[in-house]
Amino acid sequence: MQNRYFCKNSYLNVYELASKKSNISTQLIYGEKFRIIGKKKDFFKIRTDFDNYLGFIKIKKFNKVLNKTHKVSILKSKIYNKPTNNIKFLTNKYLPFSSEIQIINKKNNFVMFENNKWIKFNELQKLNKRNYNFSKILKLFLNIKYKWGGKTFDGIDCSALLQIFYKYNHKFFPRDTKDQVKIKKGVRNKKVFKKGDIIFWKGHVAVCLNTKELIHAYGPRKKVIIMPIIKTIKLIEKTTNLKVIKIISI
Repeated sequence: MQNRYFCKNSYLNVYELASKKSNISTQLIYGEKFRIIGKKKDFFKIRTDFDNYLGFIKIKKFNKVLNKTHKVSILKSKIYNKPTNNIKFLTNKYLPFSSEIQIINKKNNFVMFENNKWIKFNELQKLNKRNYNFSKILKLFLNIKYKWGGKTFDGIDCSALLQIFYKYNHKFFPRDTKDQVKIKKGVRNKKVFKKGDIIFWKGHVAVCLNTKELIHAYGPRKKVIIMPIIKTIKLIEKTTNLKVIKIISI
């Protein structure tokens, strides 16, 4: 079995078990590479290439070859059937942030990445382009709904909000907070926070935008939100009895 494939859907749910009733543990987004390591019922068991994540996806057709050239640099890029702004050629589909595509044709300000699928060229960056402005990237997701296992405009969780910054810059970073917290040495307590501090609780993570505010995908508020650092630490301790377990730098 040829076991290296690329996701050709805008995004695909990856389930913990071979059932759509199972929890969604993560998602594949367009252009993401994975290996098929098994089959169960109507599902493939896969291992993702970027973060070595195991899970199950519904059996579909996937790209075996994708010579990626560019990546989506905005929250979601509209897909058109033709290279024109004419609304009648606008589909109801999008490519999410950090999708990786192969440009196979270019016309006007549009590029074609699959047959009759066009997006705007100015919504892309070259694949090897880096953007270390983490606050700009994380703020793309402001007010996006909280979704366990999600990592797109259609819903995102706290660990994916952090990981997507690293994925966009082609740098390994684990998917789950239980693994993210182990990636670097850090401290347990801090009196003064700085821009780029990553704060971990058991099962949760947030990123400091400056000395006073953090951003996180926060389940109780059901969205990605900016909140005061100290107030958030106190709120989480009060409502969940969880204390900060580690602080590292992005």
